[in-house]
Amino acid sequence: MMRLFISLSYILVIALSTGCASSAKKDNSLFAQHRPLSILVLPPINHSIEVNAPYTYLSTISKPLAEKGYYVFPVAVIDQFLKENGLPTPDEMHTIPLDKIRQHIGADAVLYVTIDDWGQKFQVVSSSAIVRAQVRLVDTRTGLQLWDARIYGSHDSNNQTGGGLLGAVVSAVVDQVAGSLVDHTPDVARAANQNAIYNHARGLPDGPYRDQAVPPQ
Repeated sequence: MMRLFISLSYILVIALSTGCASSAKKDNSLFAQHRPLSILVLPPINHSIEVNAPYTYLSTISKPLAEKGYYVFPVAVIDQFLKENGLPTPDEMHTIPLDKIRQHIGADAVLYVTIDDWGQKFQVVSSSAIVRAQVRLVDTRTGLQLWDARIYGSHDSNNQTGGGLLGAVVSAVVDQVAGSLVDHTPDVARAANQNAIYNHARGLPDGPYRDQAVPPQ
């Protein structure tokens, strides 16, 4: 129950943070013309100071894409395959020509991810887990961008009621100690991905396997 409550709180914070965004429905006519069956997710380019952010994020993205109805290539297998073929970093992986990806891997589309911010941010009387990224889905046949989204989520430790300044300081100290043992960012990333992919106006359109609920590999 506690984990469910925490997950719901992440989703609520994310929903509120995106409430001011435009609700205009995105034109998906281009997507419909080049509807992909399969998606290859490349390891993210990392602009944050957290060195583990790319592969932590990578572990959170396959499931919602698969549940949306797409075949998702196994991210660990793809990462290892590219490294063994002379591309040791995400920056280098992002330079692969799309026709080579289609020829050698067979993906219909590639999801490019750039992480802008990631990790626990500690202040005097509070701490927050922040996830901020951008994703682009690109067609491997034409190079056209089919979909994009901003991934954003946060979880603020300073949600207690009462206690005043002393209570806030005590809470911050406890959270900083606990934060060194428990990383909140994967849960924040999962909720942020869910919010972006299933957004009613600008979310990712359903894939061909939506009703079959194909699990990620």
